[in-house]
Amino acid sequence: MTKKKTWIEKRDLEKKPEVKRIEKDFADIPAGSTMLIPTPQLVNEFIKSISKGRSLDIKTIRKELAQEHGAEYTCPVTTGIFLRIVAEAAFEELQNGKNIEAITPFWRVIDPRSTLAEKLSFGRELLLEMREKEDF
Repeated sequence: MTKKKTWIEKRDLEKKPEVKRIEKDFADIPAGSTMLIPTPQLVNEFIKSISKGRSLDIKTIRKELAQEHGAEYTCPVTTGIFLRIVAEAAFEELQNGKNIEAITPFWRVIDPRSTLAEKLSFGRELLLEMREKEDF
């Protein structure tokens, strides 16, 4: 039986982002468009680049990632999945003794009222606490 990967291992998998032309309409993306399929590492690095006290929503992240990689759109499904992986991995690092200033600041992109916040293993409390500290 294989051991289940930690969130950190899932985040740090060596993958390369891909830009593909999609054949059919997908979510908010029309057929024929180019779509970036990001990686957990790409999402992680993007979130790390957000300055303290600044908040971005997932639509803005998708738009900026697409522009950075020469695509018209970024996949909404994988971006959402990878955002959760990044948040859970950062929390795992916190539990392992890493300082809060040294982890990826996921609270800058996850709205405490979102459905994603409900799914996180640590709940909304940390999101609310960190947003309050950064005066959101």
